[in-house]
Amino acid sequence: MAPSLDFSRWWGKDYNSSKGTPVVVTMENPNYSLLEINGPDEVFRPVDKDRGKNAKQFTWVLLLKAHKAVGCVSWLGNVLWDLLGAIKKRLVFGQMENEKSGKGRILYRVIMGFLVIALAFLAFEVVAHLKGWHYFENSSLHIPETLEIRGWLHLVYVAWLEFRADCIAPAIQALTNFCIALFLIQSADRLLLCLGCFWIKFKKIKPRIEEVPYKPDDLEGSGCNYPKVLVQIPMCNEREVYEQSISAVCQLDWPKEHLLIQVLDDSDDESIQWLIKAEVTKWSQKGVNIIYRHRLVRTGYKAGNLKSAMNCDYVKDYEFVAIFDADFQPNPDFLKLTVPHFKDNPELGLVQARWAFVNKDENLLTRLQNINLCFHFEVEQQVNGVFLNFFGFNGTAGVWRIKALEDSGGWLERTTVEDMDIAVRAHLNGWKFIFLNDVKVLCELPESYEAYKKQQHRWHSGPMHLFRLCFPAIITSKMMFWKKANLILLFFLLRKLILPFYSFTLFCIILPLTMFVPEAELSMWVICYVPVFMSFMNILPSPRSFPFIVPYLLFENTMSVTKFNAMVSGLFQLGSSYEWIVTKKAGRSSESDLLAVEERETKAMNHQQLHRGTSDSGLSELNKLKEQQEAAAPKPHVKKLNKIYKKELALAFLLLTAAARSLLSAQGVHFYFLLFQGISFLLVGLDLIGEQMS
Repeated sequence: MAPSLDFSRWWGKDYNSSKGTPVVVTMENPNYSLLEINGPDEVFRPVDKDRGKNAKQFTWVLLLKAHKAVGCVSWLGNVLWDLLGAIKKRLVFGQMENEKSGKGRILYRVIMGFLVIALAFLAFEVVAHLKGWHYFENSSLHIPETLEIRGWLHLVYVAWLEFRADCIAPAIQALTNFCIALFLIQSADRLLLCLGCFWIKFKKIKPRIEEVPYKPDDLEGSGCNYPKVLVQIPMCNEREVYEQSISAVCQLDWPKEHLLIQVLDDSDDESIQWLIKAEVTKWSQKGVNIIYRHRLVRTGYKAGNLKSAMNCDYVKDYEFVAIFDADFQPNPDFLKLTVPHFKDNPELGLVQARWAFVNKDENLLTRLQNINLCFHFEVEQQVNGVFLNFFGFNGTAGVWRIKALEDSGGWLERTTVEDMDIAVRAHLNGWKFIFLNDVKVLCELPESYEAYKKQQHRWHSGPMHLFRLCFPAIITSKMMFWKKANLILLFFLLRKLILPFYSFTLFCIILPLTMFVPEAELSMWVICYVPVFMSFMNILPSPRSFPFIVPYLLFENTMSVTKFNAMVSGLFQLGSSYEWIVTKKAGRSSESDLLAVEERETKAMNHQQLHRGTSDSGLSELNKLKEQQEAAAPKPHVKKLNKIYKKELALAFLLLTAAARSLLSAQGVHFYFLLFQGISFLLVGLDLIGEQMS
């Protein structure tokens, strides 16, 4: 047995009184020449990783780091070179945006006026800085005495300082404080909505069906327990998406005799009309109850189309109506997940499903849109649906009780937001709404900035136009007072008017002005801390988008000029407030969706054998449609070009000018915010953020 050698007792005697005895060990390798032992645990301590590296290893590490640094610099250089090339190409081949409305031209002239004044002030301040007149750098402004005046230019500069401090700064500061108050109110509203969403998640609150209202056996039999459902697909010149939308709707899992599909085509292109007719005829041959309707006079846009379809005599036989826009592709079980909520709930007027996007990762623009819409559905609509039983109808992917539509006056053509109009009138009549966050319908996001801008203009001008029309009805309604207050203060004013107003005024007008009028201060927490926190809250429903929090913040401020312009147009009923432009679609579908559609169509083809007689009788009609479709000469394809947006470019140069002015005052955070916000406006103004036309 080996002897036990316990040296810890001997070392422990002098452990507290002595630091230890140094031991010198001479070796051939000079890197290991000295070792100091201070205690029994000294030899068991971890050895530093860098301790065993020799000169060659350090050289290789430095070379690798240098190679990585050179690679990063090269990548940044390539990105900058590509960006400059894209800017040059856009300036050469880009198409300038045409302002149809007088309001847009007035806003552009105002921004250009601010830009010219800002450039003049910047030149003046640079001259004053070079001459040593650093009065603007002091915390308390010092106005020189008469004896200190040095020349006529100095006299003009001193007069400008006095006028700036006495007249301009108080007005800007008052407007700043007002916008900050609106900003904080809107931030508090967002925070409450997020807390409500967290409570819903924590308590697992969602609309539930108590029992299975319709037996599966009824689908194969007569289906007498199933209510009759009308499905409407309004469309207008939807060449890219009509086929996949009609195909998805025709494969809804519902008894055929209790389902009728209306394809409401407002296309003015004759070739597209024949394409849609042929698609409708194809599904009619398979036994689907589907009808094609085309209006000769396209009045009232989508609202007029829906109103015309609801006036058909056979509509009175149906209890519910489901609406899908042309780019929406519902799953076969959509009606089974939505219609049962109406049973034993006579006050329920609307069941709204959530949107899901097949192209959310297509480019930066679609990623940023996905952040906004995820917050809108999962937070705004879900919270309002659970706690208030009211939210704005999204215009598609929803099921209405036809009686609720009739009691509310039906579809009206007075605004471009007919979906919000009918929702507000139904709410005033006491109908309740349900939002199903777990029922999703696939659709598309606009991939070009031009299409997105036109969509946002309609979405922000229409609500203000509607507010003017609905305000008397809201005041005189028999609703409870707190519901009236919610509808006026929160639904319309705070979320539709105040948000674009303070966002544009505070970050695009006041912030640049405070660089030239430093007596009016804008605190760092207003431009940095609170916006970043609010952006963080907005991104919570889409956690995969966290890397885009800074681009999202900058892009939202960039879009404020479009939203502000639209809000003013709708509020004062200017020319562009009643302008409807169909959002361009690309006709995209995910790979899994295509496989599912192919599988469903195969089943439908097998099911077609049951309707052989109908198919044979309509074969000649289908061939006739195909001949007419081939005979119709398609219109020549118009080449699309990316546009140059003047208002965004003017604001870009205004913000970059203010950033240059902030360097004189050594305002770090303000400089970086203005610099990156100006670059964001520049990229959007040159249309470099969305789809790039070749």
